[in-house]
Amino acid sequence: MPNIAPRYWLMIAILGFVWGGTFLLIKLALEGTTPFWLAASRIGFAALLLCAIWGIRGFKLFKGHTNWPSLILIGVLSTALPFMLISWGQQHVSSGFTGVSMAAIPLMVLPLAHVFIPGEQMTLRRLIGFCIGFVGVALLIGGKAFTSSGSELESYGRAACLSSAACYSVSSILTRRLPPVDPLGLAAILLVIGSTIIVPVAWMAEGAPVVPDNRTLLIAAVLGLIPTAAANLLRVIVVREAGPTFMTLTNYQVPIWAVVLGAVFLGEELPPSMLLAMTLILGGLGLSQFGRLKRLFGGMQGHNP
Repeated sequence: MPNIAPRYWLMIAILGFVWGGTFLLIKLALEGTTPFWLAASRIGFAALLLCAIWGIRGFKLFKGHTNWPSLILIGVLSTALPFMLISWGQQHVSSGFTGVSMAAIPLMVLPLAHVFIPGEQMTLRRLIGFCIGFVGVALLIGGKAFTSSGSELESYGRAACLSSAACYSVSSILTRRLPPVDPLGLAAILLVIGSTIIVPVAWMAEGAPVVPDNRTLLIAAVLGLIPTAAANLLRVIVVREAGPTFMTLTNYQVPIWAVVLGAVFLGEELPPSMLLAMTLILGGLGLSQFGRLKRLFGGMQGHNP
């Protein structure tokens, strides 16, 4: 198991916080726009922003052998398809089920990485740690995660949410297996691919876009800038350099931040199981990454005067 530099731990901490706060911003933005056009606007804005920076750097992408088929597939699986699946699925399932679906990503990535990524072998300790973390997320979300929504299409909605988690899992594996590539160019082109798909779908599903109010525009711009453009660049760097299994540690952080930020800014009640859930989540992550954490803190102590 390779050592993970401190900067990657910082990156996944930032990603967990940023993506946890995304649910709050989406909830506010949907007061002034529709789900598909919100997704299309944030992906499109992020694509334009990263492409502008990428262009200044000369539009460099692959550093040798090219693999465009995989790149197109990753673009579909990492943005457009899961966004559409979640947007449709959330109409027919409880809100908590979507959170549990995203928490299942580490459990999906683990066997895939074991088979397809050298050096990412699945160990019993890592599997137990991820399972403990998943239980912590389910406890944090509570019984509403598994209560019925009453929709006739609930089973299909649940399948859509789990399929979106599978999309993210497979895209992480494919991203790691790409030949040498510029991270900024990769993040930009993936968002371009996603936007070319989701914009026409949004038009067909929700009609022509309507210019929202200034508050909604500002929130959409923030969503495009931080949790889409900047966070996708960080995601590419972490997956490429630290591995897809390590990247999944963000999926257990996101529900914690979503609950905390919802309580702080929306006045939502903190669940009574919050402390126990956080203990399970952090304990599970610590167990799954015990060797890496030991080497990380051992290295820090070794540098003390």
